[in-house]
Amino acid sequence: MAAGLIISAPASGVGKTTLTLALARAWRNRGLNVQCFKSGPDYIDPAFHAAATGRASVNVDSWAMDRGTISHLVSRGADADVVIAEGSMGLFDGVAARGVSGTGATADIAEMLSWPVVLVIDPSGQAQTAAAIAAGLRDYRPGVRLAGVVLNRVASPRHEDLVRRALTDVGIAVFGALPRHAEISLPKRHLGLVQAEEQAEIGKLIDEAARFVAEHVDIDAVLRSAAIWLPQPAANGLNVTPPGQRIALARDAAFSFVYPHMLEAWRAAGAEISAFSPLADEAPDASADVCWLPGGYPELHAGTIAANARFRSGLRAFAGTRPVHGECGGYMVLGTVLTDADGVSHEMTGLLGLETSFAKRRMHLGYRLATLAAPMPGHQAGARLRGHEFHYSTILAQPDSPLAVVHDATGAVIAETGSRRGQATGTFFHLIAEDR
Repeated sequence: MAAGLIISAPASGVGKTTLTLALARAWRNRGLNVQCFKSGPDYIDPAFHAAATGRASVNVDSWAMDRGTISHLVSRGADADVVIAEGSMGLFDGVAARGVSGTGATADIAEMLSWPVVLVIDPSGQAQTAAAIAAGLRDYRPGVRLAGVVLNRVASPRHEDLVRRALTDVGIAVFGALPRHAEISLPKRHLGLVQAEEQAEIGKLIDEAARFVAEHVDIDAVLRSAAIWLPQPAANGLNVTPPGQRIALARDAAFSFVYPHMLEAWRAAGAEISAFSPLADEAPDASADVCWLPGGYPELHAGTIAANARFRSGLRAFAGTRPVHGECGGYMVLGTVLTDADGVSHEMTGLLGLETSFAKRRMHLGYRLATLAAPMPGHQAGARLRGHEFHYSTILAQPDSPLAVVHDATGAVIAETGSRRGQATGTFFHLIAEDR
């Protein structure tokens, strides 16, 4: 039987990822089998979880996924000793309109799985008020149970004492308090953390985080607070149709993001995945029947992509007879021009007419519900796809036929419709699930 818990906070940037990684590695160092999950659509954290535990982590999302899908995904923790789900944003933060099984809030997953919540509280600039915030979170939703609190970035022993006393007065357990410690800060860039696979020293950083947290937090008490959990068998699996039987998947530092549960679902349905690297000037596998370009950071490698003639000509030749699909960064590379943050324009593959610019930065963030106007690999016209969009590029031109009618989580129609031309399709959103 596994013990399950949720790591959450009042807001983003408080230290959820650091605490999750530290606890996972500390318990693993004690010989425990640890399984992590990420609540919400953040695509970067699962790779950090895998680095800490040695087990693949996946996203669970109440806005995009039904309960059966979530149950199926978390059942991979059945053979673990402890299961940790890292939350996103604040504990109750989600969208205004309910999705498939919730609003995307971490609290949805906590209530659905009956796992207690360990809050990370940063009391910088406050003292007793931190207890009021924790008590408010504890009492806000009856179905969500608070196990206790870990304080992060406490300024001094006196500061810690003030906060601890206030939390004790309102009946909230304090598992520990972490002073500021720059050595365990995870590097960031414009879409969040620098991805785990790009950090050669990630193992050492996680080890230091585990040592530091074990020194200041009662990790045995945290473990005892977890709920004994027996996964409920799911009535159905992921219900994902792979885009082809043999999939050429772009995979390197520029095309690093695809949801792990999607790859697993493709393989489970019998598809084969053949990875290739556009940055190494590789073309897609000629024996594949579809090519998929995921998101990532093409804007950081636009010059290399533009110069890699073998990749660009090979992709064009592939698209002459077989489908090619790009998500977000992959969609931009299917376009004609990508302008980087310095204002330098780079020629892309030209399979679509899309022109994008990072010199004119504008954040696009949120859930997306798309109704396909035409087929794309793995999905027929009329299919309703749920996904998530997060990028800073600006559309300069999007002249091709729209791929879909796309709404945000409030139901408003948005301009990022995706495009289609010939065998090429692309979207700005990353696919999470299809409505069934």
